[in-house]
Amino acid sequence: MTAVPTAPDQDRPHRRTHAEQRPATIVNPVLPGFHPDPSILRVGDDYYIATSTFEWLPGVAVHHSRDLVNWRALGGILREERTLDLTGRPDSGGVWAPCLSYTDGLFHLVYSDVTNLSGAFKDVRNFVITAPAIDGPWSDPAPFPSHGFDPSLFHDDGPEGDGRSWALWMEWDHRTGHHPFAGILLQEWDREERQVTGPLHRVFDGTPLAHTEGPHLYRTGGWYYLMTAEGGTSWSHAVTVARSRTLTGPYEADPSGPLLTSAGHEAWPLQKAGHGSLVETPDREWYLAHLMARPLTPMGSCVLGRETALQRIEWNDDGWPRLAGAGGSAPTSARPSPQAAGHLPRTAVPGPALPPAPVAAVPALDHFDGPGLTTPWATLRRHPDPSWLDLTGRPGHLRLRGGQSLGSTHGQSLVARRQQATSFDFSARLEAEPRSPLQMAGIVHYYNSTLWHYLHLTWDEHLGRVLRVGLCDHGRYLEPDPAVAVPDGPLDLLLTVRTARAHFAWRAADGSPWRTVGPDLDVTRLSDESATQGDPATGHFTSWGFTGAFAGLCVQDLTGAALEADFAWAEYRETSSGRHEER
Repeated sequence: MTAVPTAPDQDRPHRRTHAEQRPATIVNPVLPGFHPDPSILRVGDDYYIATSTFEWLPGVAVHHSRDLVNWRALGGILREERTLDLTGRPDSGGVWAPCLSYTDGLFHLVYSDVTNLSGAFKDVRNFVITAPAIDGPWSDPAPFPSHGFDPSLFHDDGPEGDGRSWALWMEWDHRTGHHPFAGILLQEWDREERQVTGPLHRVFDGTPLAHTEGPHLYRTGGWYYLMTAEGGTSWSHAVTVARSRTLTGPYEADPSGPLLTSAGHEAWPLQKAGHGSLVETPDREWYLAHLMARPLTPMGSCVLGRETALQRIEWNDDGWPRLAGAGGSAPTSARPSPQAAGHLPRTAVPGPALPPAPVAAVPALDHFDGPGLTTPWATLRRHPDPSWLDLTGRPGHLRLRGGQSLGSTHGQSLVARRQQATSFDFSARLEAEPRSPLQMAGIVHYYNSTLWHYLHLTWDEHLGRVLRVGLCDHGRYLEPDPAVAVPDGPLDLLLTVRTARAHFAWRAADGSPWRTVGPDLDVTRLSDESATQGDPATGHFTSWGFTGAFAGLCVQDLTGAALEADFAWAEYRETSSGRHEER
């Protein structure tokens, strides 16, 4: 069964096959930490959310749920170089805004691969792949129109449709004097030939919010609904809706303004709300998946990146979608009008009338005793392979072979996981024998190639084995404190993060007390806001921050000898306390 939406008309019988009482409350964000640009899909009783991964692999993260309340990470779809090669991709380049759809027994995934995003130009290649199941096997990529980014597919296969498929995407215009977000384009997609066909239609120029992108198309109640992201990706972000009786338009924007935004309400906990997609349950309940962010302070740094939330949708008498409970209350410190409150994202949302489907929690501790990396781990710009990552050479250990520096966009030996809470401890046991200052291994708090904090074991000509803390602040490398000589043998390394501050510590593997090393660290440096630099007036930026922070394990060997470093375990543990909780 496909996830084709059905009409919101008021006279259609309301079907409930489950208990009337809702099983649970949806607590937002449902996907915490760096999970932006959600594309939500129902296939039968299964719900999927696909999100952007940018320079991280595997490409296109996918989560699965049966109740919209509990979500399980399935890993990523783009796991092979034949579907995605990110070598040399710039920071915040790579995979943007995937669209997951389903028809004729096949999943379809459309995605952008951005090779350049600085200045006036966006160099983008868009692709589509298909598979009979969410875990594959996925086809080789077919080229998709690449006039711009954020491609999507609409299958007009509902009870009112004709079964054809249509490609949508935003067009980027680099010319001086032209708004770079030039509107939404539509063209028929031939599923058999895997190419566009017929005339090209410009169906929507956007609203005054501008920056129109992220199109998704739906058909219900005799209307085609075009959902777009507008207002830019930061504090003015929004979800807008337009509709038309005919597929190719003209599309009329909702006269009430955006369906969702947090613009102008800096005290609300969910900010940057925008870029959404819709799903309907079998019982005709509608939900909106959208991105949002949680700054550490109002309008402050978003270290966790852009995350995914769900909102319940109702349809008004005029056939427009609305957030359920429009007119709800707001914090007294920033109380908008009732109408404005209806546009704001909510942290707690009634769940659907579906049987509860809890999922197992992801273990905090990984002993690396499986045949491959577990789901929370990601790699940077290159797929895991035995040339640099080995889980079998020394059972119960992750062995990394030294690659290029953390400032490179080629060949990093880095395995990391998303930061998903503002306070956490990340620790690991390391064994390595560097013999040169150009050989390093350790743990890193990483945002991109120019923003990171790194505790690493290395070699000093006078002290022998030492630990150093290296900081990279917009490409400027610093070692603020002297190196610390350490004994032979394995070492435990610790990163402690408490909202905006962090520090490193170490101990011998015999369980001796932790010893702080290096300075107090400013976590806000590792944020979307810190990474984004440019001119908002023109939309031309020299660097972007789209990814959120990661905590990881890495090894560098700039001698070319591929230093081997073994990690016996790694632990990521969220905590609200001010001390490290022992393993």
